[in-house]
Amino acid sequence: MDTIATSTYWCLPIDKALNAMESSSAGLTSSVAAERMQFFGPNTIHNRKRDRFLRLLVKRFANPLILILICAASLALVLHDWVDATIVLAVIVISNVFSLIQEHRSSIAVEKLRKQVSAKTTVIRDGQRSVIASENVVPGDIIHLAAGSLIPADGLLLEVKDFFVSQAILTGESFPVEKQPGTVAKDAGLAERSNCVFMGTTVRSGSASALIVHTAGDTAYGQISKKLMVAPPETEFERGLRHFGGLLIQVMFIIVVSVLAVNIMFRHPTMEILLFTMALAVGISPEMLPAILSITLARGAQNMAKRGVIVKRLNAIENLGSMDVLCTDKTGTLTEGVVKLDGTFDYKGTSSDTLLHLTYINSHFQTGLDNPLDAAVILHAEAAGMNALDYHKLGEVPYDFVRKRLSVVVSKGKDVQPILITKGALQSVLEVCDHVQHDNNIEALDDGVRAAIFDRYTGWSQEGFRVLGVAQRAVQSKPVYNCSDEVGMVFMGFLLFFDPPEPGVLQTLDELRRLGVGIKIITGDNCFVARHVAESVGMKVERVVTGKELLTLNDESLWQIAPLVTLFAEVDPNQKERIILALQKTGHVVGYLGDGINDAPALYAADVGISVNNAVDIAKEVADFVLLEHDLEVLRQGIMEGRRTIGNTMKYLFITTSANFGNMISMAFASLFLPFIPLLAKQILLNNFLSDIPALGIAGDNVDREWEVTPHRWDIRMIRNFMISFGLVSTVFDLITFGTLFYLAGKIPDMFRTGWFVESLLTELLIILVIRTYKPFYKSRPCYFVLIAIIVIMGITIALPFLPFSSIFGFVPLPLTVMVSLIGISALYAIVSELMKRWFFRRYGCK
Repeated sequence: MDTIATSTYWCLPIDKALNAMESSSAGLTSSVAAERMQFFGPNTIHNRKRDRFLRLLVKRFANPLILILICAASLALVLHDWVDATIVLAVIVISNVFSLIQEHRSSIAVEKLRKQVSAKTTVIRDGQRSVIASENVVPGDIIHLAAGSLIPADGLLLEVKDFFVSQAILTGESFPVEKQPGTVAKDAGLAERSNCVFMGTTVRSGSASALIVHTAGDTAYGQISKKLMVAPPETEFERGLRHFGGLLIQVMFIIVVSVLAVNIMFRHPTMEILLFTMALAVGISPEMLPAILSITLARGAQNMAKRGVIVKRLNAIENLGSMDVLCTDKTGTLTEGVVKLDGTFDYKGTSSDTLLHLTYINSHFQTGLDNPLDAAVILHAEAAGMNALDYHKLGEVPYDFVRKRLSVVVSKGKDVQPILITKGALQSVLEVCDHVQHDNNIEALDDGVRAAIFDRYTGWSQEGFRVLGVAQRAVQSKPVYNCSDEVGMVFMGFLLFFDPPEPGVLQTLDELRRLGVGIKIITGDNCFVARHVAESVGMKVERVVTGKELLTLNDESLWQIAPLVTLFAEVDPNQKERIILALQKTGHVVGYLGDGINDAPALYAADVGISVNNAVDIAKEVADFVLLEHDLEVLRQGIMEGRRTIGNTMKYLFITTSANFGNMISMAFASLFLPFIPLLAKQILLNNFLSDIPALGIAGDNVDREWEVTPHRWDIRMIRNFMISFGLVSTVFDLITFGTLFYLAGKIPDMFRTGWFVESLLTELLIILVIRTYKPFYKSRPCYFVLIAIIVIMGITIALPFLPFSSIFGFVPLPLTVMVSLIGISALYAIVSELMKRWFFRRYGCK
């Protein structure tokens, strides 16, 4: 390929561009496409497949806690403490290799799920059309584009038909831009390259074929992405984790520095103290949290896929569980989505076949997005025996969300003057009309006629009909038509569409309300239809805010009213986004369900963007979740799964911040007064490693029904108080253990350490059973892995001091009286923790 020529491909004639790309109108062969895939790689900005395992590996070992362990192992090696060094390295390798394998498997599984809803592109390969994943498009491919397509790469147009593209993502142009084949100047900017299409832009209307020149990072979009490297928006849960991490670092820093300073002051061996404080830092921290989080999220994604919800962004699962407001358009969600044309009437309310035929011509020839309204018109007209065989199309002015109109220009024979037929929102159509037609009479559109039109419009809308207007006028034949031709038109009448409420939606909405999720309708439909639909599905509508009213509200005013309003009507795409941002500003976790081009801004802005499998490409691309069925019941099940995912993640945090925090505080405290280190570094790390084994199973643990029925938000104050409350209980029982050990075993360092190791590990295992549920622990059964792991690790803990190799870890056999006492103290600790749990959760309003 001629890379020099293709660097300015927009100034090349089509034949030279095809030669430079070593392609033809018949496309590439499969073998050439495979070679180019090997050379250029997948057509993605970030190549997940190639660097997935490497990224996971780097992430694992870039963890500050792992770096602390590596420092501890290095220090042991420098001191020639081979046993300690081996144990520390073994803990690093075993825990991280296990979690790395689990994360890698999970990421592969999630990637397979994402591919089910990945964007597709129609290409010519081996002379035949075929549909492939957009990431498999290569330079030299010939692609076909239609309305709604997300353009997969940069290319040169070969053929077009009324082809309009929205490229605001690159150029900032508000309106769709018409594209034509040809050549432009070599120094033309992006906005001036009218013969090109660009990755990430969307087709608004028409169709085209194009020669792909640049893919992936070589595209204009890819070059911008490389410069900006914009991270995805931080989720609600990620913000909580970040704040939690900050809290832990503060606690860890205070404890570690205090212990280190005091022990050095007391002239304890410096290197031994350094190892101890490093192990202490690891012991305080939930070092398995990244693995638990990855496994929990991936498992949640797989479970959601079984329920018909494909997860595109894993971290959004927690947001789905936290979501307390769901915004949606009514069509296809609250209604069946099967629109029927109920009638065509002139301005006096008389049924009109002439109007039906005009509308049919408009719907038949328009090349914008397939939509249920045009489909309903075509079905109704063809059932009445109508066709468009005598007409040919001269031009089109595509629909946009400002004009809210779509026009086509047609002619019936060479000698017949062309007519422009416009349909759209009633108000928008009337804006370009100055006359009306009744039967064969044309009258002036005066104030009285306009008022009569709006009276009929309001009456039909209040009955639940969606009402559009149709107009026409004769025009002169010319090469290009645009919105300036939509003037001086004759209003022909009304189109009435009906979309009945979805059966069972009333029950599903009640279920969502019981789950703490409020529903808001944000629609472009008129306020009368929207209110009728909302009230028919049981929604209380005290106030309707329209797009016109939104224009008069500043952001602060919108923040005040957005949470109080359940219905927004007659809004444009940018206003949908404003509403989402206003709800977020007032502290809500907001979901948005949409499937059209006009929904893309709101889908991107929402905490939880939800689309459907038959949505346009751009909607699926920016969504976090894709529903395989356009059904709120499927979404309700997804919310439940999201809450289970959050629940299991929070369990791990509660477990590690209770027993770990208490044990490490006790150890730090004891180190200040004992004449020896209370636990060796290798014993702390072994304790941490063994207690983390059952904790890994938390990812698949059962979740209480009480947790699932309400949305949950991060509450750092609650977590801090939980850590302190349960940490103090743990510390009290550690002090009881100290006294017992001093009384029964004396001040023998190895005996003391062995006894404390046994007690602290038993309490950490028992606290898992207590804290994993709001209920009394005996009324909530843990999953099989967690239960078996706890039983097995308890057995190992009690047996460990008596095993032949126990001396490697510095353990000695414990007298029977000591062992029985420690088991009794641990059981009493579990009982007191259960009572503390009930008091704590009652205080915070938890069930």
